[in-house]
Amino acid sequence: MTFAEAREGLFSALHASPHDRLVLAVAGAPGAGKSTVCELLLAEAQNRDVSAIVVPMDGWHLAHRTLERLGLAQVKGAPQTFDAEGFVALVARIAGQRPGDPSVWAPEFRREIEDAVTGAVEIRPEHRLVVVEGNYLLLDEHPWRDLAGFFDTAWVLTPDESTRRTRLVERHERYGRSTEDARAHALGSDETNARRIEHNMVAWAGLTVLEVDPG
Repeated sequence: MTFAEAREGLFSALHASPHDRLVLAVAGAPGAGKSTVCELLLAEAQNRDVSAIVVPMDGWHLAHRTLERLGLAQVKGAPQTFDAEGFVALVARIAGQRPGDPSVWAPEFRREIEDAVTGAVEIRPEHRLVVVEGNYLLLDEHPWRDLAGFFDTAWVLTPDESTRRTRLVERHERYGRSTEDARAHALGSDETNARRIEHNMVAWAGLTVLEVDPG
């Protein structure tokens, strides 16, 4: 399915149930284009007067100092470098949030400091579209597999692999890595994580695969 087709289906569902919240998962390997899709969805939601928010999984990275203490700094970004239990609990709260409930606050990962900032994302009861974005949203491993029960629908981005790797190298370079180091990281731990996602995905009826890169 194309991005445009999935987008229209999403907003049609929101229009059909004007008082309900829709929780969408946007998943995929590192460099798949998740952030781009989320930006496009937020812009489209604003155009259609739909209140929307993006909740990034990356905010649940363990602190870099903690990863160094645990000997995990070199594989930062792998599933074991996140507070997965905390993230699952957050998504459960979002799915259960009702009118009149207090805001749910989520952390946000800041690449410029390579750490998360707590309380950076406010999810209010009036947000009708909540887009949860991250690599491991459909990973069929404990406790990640519990997430599927809180999503109304999910998109998996599967762009051309060469495009994905090129984009990933460019991202690492933008954040200060040398070209050599950026390539080593993209083809090393990032590639290991990509294959782990590919081969361990929850089989779920609400899954839509987007094979066309949205831009």
